[in-house]
Amino acid sequence: MAEEADLLVEIGTEELPPASLRQLSEAFAAGLAAQLQGHRLTFHDLEPFATPRRLALVVTQLDLHQPDQTIVRRGPALANAFDGEGKATKAAIGFARSCGLEVSELGRDETPKGAWLVARKTEFGQPTRALLISMLEQTLRGLPIPKRMRWGEGEHEFVRPVHWVTVILGEETVEGELLGIRIGRTTRGHRFHCPGEFEVPRPAVYAELLAVEGRIEARFAKRRQMIADQVSALAASIGGRARLDATLLEEVTALCEWPTAILGGFEKRFLEVPSEVLIETMETNQKYFPVLGPEGELLPHFITVSNIESLDPDQVRAGNERVIRPRFSDAAFFWRQDRRQPLEAFAERLSGVVFHERLGSLADKSARVAQISRYIAGSLGVEEELAARAAYLGKCDLVSQMIFEFPRLQGTMGRYYAEQSGEHPCVAKALEEQYLPRHAGDKLPVTDCGRILSLAERLDTLVGIFAIGERPSGVKDPYGLRRAAIGTLRILIETPLALDLRELLELTAQELHTKVDASAAAGEVFDYAMERLRGYFSDQGIKPDVVDAVVSLGVTIPSDIHRRILAVESFRRLPEAEALTAANKRIRNILRKSAEGAADKVDMEVLEAEEEISLARRVRELRGEIGPLVQRQDYEGVLRAAASVRANVDSFFDRVMVVTDDARLRRNRLALLTALEELFLGVADISKLQ
Repeated sequence: MAEEADLLVEIGTEELPPASLRQLSEAFAAGLAAQLQGHRLTFHDLEPFATPRRLALVVTQLDLHQPDQTIVRRGPALANAFDGEGKATKAAIGFARSCGLEVSELGRDETPKGAWLVARKTEFGQPTRALLISMLEQTLRGLPIPKRMRWGEGEHEFVRPVHWVTVILGEETVEGELLGIRIGRTTRGHRFHCPGEFEVPRPAVYAELLAVEGRIEARFAKRRQMIADQVSALAASIGGRARLDATLLEEVTALCEWPTAILGGFEKRFLEVPSEVLIETMETNQKYFPVLGPEGELLPHFITVSNIESLDPDQVRAGNERVIRPRFSDAAFFWRQDRRQPLEAFAERLSGVVFHERLGSLADKSARVAQISRYIAGSLGVEEELAARAAYLGKCDLVSQMIFEFPRLQGTMGRYYAEQSGEHPCVAKALEEQYLPRHAGDKLPVTDCGRILSLAERLDTLVGIFAIGERPSGVKDPYGLRRAAIGTLRILIETPLALDLRELLELTAQELHTKVDASAAAGEVFDYAMERLRGYFSDQGIKPDVVDAVVSLGVTIPSDIHRRILAVESFRRLPEAEALTAANKRIRNILRKSAEGAADKVDMEVLEAEEEISLARRVRELRGEIGPLVQRQDYEGVLRAAASVRANVDSFFDRVMVVTDDARLRRNRLALLTALEELFLGVADISKLQ
């Protein structure tokens, strides 16, 4: 049985960037695991640790020695390795020399397919200790660090300056250097509670030793849970619940080594300011957790997480309360100032804000979006003036003082100011909903005006940016066009809205004519959206061939595409699906190869074989059944009905020769195949299914 031991690796640094700490930790673990596996070293478990000042790993039951391995290299075939007198040829001699062997030392590999010369060489495994530093160097070089730092006079680089490195295998320190630092066996505790160094006797006690002696919880997930539990308990103690934003919780976890939650408060008068503003200040600027009441209302309290267990927590509480007060005072001032005039008064400032130098100002964009909104509203039976009004006011809050200070609240403040100004509720809500969905999985706008404005905004941006030749390339998408395209598709499909995307894009292109020639951009954006559509459905487990089967028909209404795709998904689970898919492929090939083409329609008098007569009758019956189903967009019903023709199709292809010498009969049979294919083409081209 192979010898095993535990391994500890700890890289001690200055404070690591909190936004990427967990990603770095996971990459460190994955990278070393890959190195160990690549060196044929097995282990039982690999646990990562991450705090603001360290990245560490403990590997349990790691092999202390690589296993030996036999390397087999195949050379020339025996027929080419020796001449008629049995002497080695140049091929055999050259192969032996390249392997560092004599021809007589080569083996033979005989298989049913032939015999070859082979060189077998045993490669003896090395001690793990001798490989560790090289493996760690490779792992650290592969970490996702956008910008590396240098420190001191050395040439080594890392995400932050490194102060100590600990590598212990079993109970022995691994000798050497890493990142220019001499490897040791000591770690460091909390910067304030336990600032000194202390020795780690063996890897297995690393986490417990840090917690007990160093006052550090090194496990990221456990530390995150500690924070969540402490914060929730404090909120509950005053009859509230903490707003535990996942991103904030992750960031606070990355900022603390020994978290201690402290409850603070602020004056109730600040609650007159919209809660979104106060929450944004607490979460983004101060890293505080807001406290909500039973109905979700904001309470005049916050919870901060300190990286120290203070002997006088009241001092810490008072200090945080002093910090938050001026920020809330500023927010209250902006709130009062912005409301001194109606939202519409901000519109005149939009002409001075450039959307894009080639596409005009925000005022120009708002005017275009208003026209697009009118068209969409008319198509949906929504009051056009309301939709146009929402577009006119859509960007007004961008020039308010509040958004200058809190840009992430754009739309939200627009809604508040619109309500204050007495705008129609549909218009006010649209100003906030225009930005939905913000990201994958985000909620969609629910009001008519909100959906219309969200669509019109995205359409104008997509066509405009494509028209000036700045479409996304590779990973670069500075205008968020991928997100805009997917958001457009989601609104059209998931609402659903029976709008023709190509028509909307062409209308948008016309509205841009005073700024740029966007005539070609409409088609480009449509194709781009269809590419995104494949990814959208792929996320739902729908294969690309199903999407292609529908999109290839040139359907331009996304909600209709969606219904067809669901129908095809249902069809392919039918027992007849495979045979009918194969038959459609065969039909498509026959029709494509036919130079003369089919007759205009099937002439029953010309048909001869009983199988083709039966098929023709069944196709005619199905046309009558399927027509109303297509009108109702019952595509699943269409395909189920069409699937009933399978037996007739099988008999036809078993007994009837389509490409016969009789030209009239041949063209009539081609017409029958065309009619059969059209039964399915009312929904999708199922010949494209794999």
